[in-house]
Amino acid sequence: MKEIDKIGYNIGTLLSIDQILKFAKKIEEKKNTDSLWAPESWGREAFVSLGALSQITNRVRLGTAIISIHSRTPATVTMGVSTLDILSNQRTVLGLGVSTPAIVEKWHGIKFDNPIEKLREYIQCIRLIMKGSKVNFEGKYYKIHDFKILFKPPRENLPIYTAAIHKKMIDLSCECANGILLYLRPKYELPKTVKYIKNKLSITNSEGKKNFEICCAFITAISDNEPDQARVRAAKTLAFYIAVGKYYSKFLRQNGFPTEVDNIIGEYQKKGSTNIHSFVSDKMLSALTISGTREECIKSLREFIESGISLPIIQINPVGINPENSIKELISTF
Repeated sequence: MKEIDKIGYNIGTLLSIDQILKFAKKIEEKKNTDSLWAPESWGREAFVSLGALSQITNRVRLGTAIISIHSRTPATVTMGVSTLDILSNQRTVLGLGVSTPAIVEKWHGIKFDNPIEKLREYIQCIRLIMKGSKVNFEGKYYKIHDFKILFKPPRENLPIYTAAIHKKMIDLSCECANGILLYLRPKYELPKTVKYIKNKLSITNSEGKKNFEICCAFITAISDNEPDQARVRAAKTLAFYIAVGKYYSKFLRQNGFPTEVDNIIGEYQKKGSTNIHSFVSDKMLSALTISGTREECIKSLREFIESGISLPIIQINPVGINPENSIKELISTF
């Protein structure tokens, strides 16, 4: 069985800033830690979070997982990621996604439409700006006229990864990005997606695609003393994403869990999020998360890795009333 020799960690939304900083210092000491990833939705801002992490780490890569293309212009993102690349001594990975209609329209007040076409243009703009020369771009959705960034970005080819769920977005990732960020793929489905991606990349026959990275993040909750509580914590996070994530719920409904998805969404619409995790079946929890005892979690992670992904990313979900004890257990597990 393949060894767990490279792992990324998504700091999630459940830890305090102080806990995140302490975790980052400890986890970098582990040789198999590849990267730290900061999410962004309607809470903490990713570039500020990673800027702080860049000053207390020296080795691990720092990635956004993910930045919505609807929250900033391509120019603003390029300024942010290039600044972070300076602070981190070229350890940055830019993870981009299209977010969801609810967040885009209700939080940012922007119309959600044509996400694939917009993402393609967005990446084109970023790559042009990173060259450090004057840019003229006349796209359908984004335009830049006679401007160049005031400093030369450290890397013209800074890696850009894209979040993808359905095939059209996976195709775009293979075409335009340096890597793909997958999430909530069932254990039995993930090998099919990995095979599809690798076949797609072989068709492009591009020299730049040889190091294309296939990342997948997993909701993770570990406790040897209270494994049932760990499973409940994982179920709560999973149910929440299904309840508020239009694309995730549609994908999981089509890939083995129509009853669970319908029950979770129905309960959420009627009574909110308090009890939606009770509709996550054992089969669903096992197929989508890494949760339970340390031994169970190691076994589950290895099974996910066998799908052929190049980077597993652990999404941190602390268990119990003392998150720091839970963090220590997580660090010692993998």
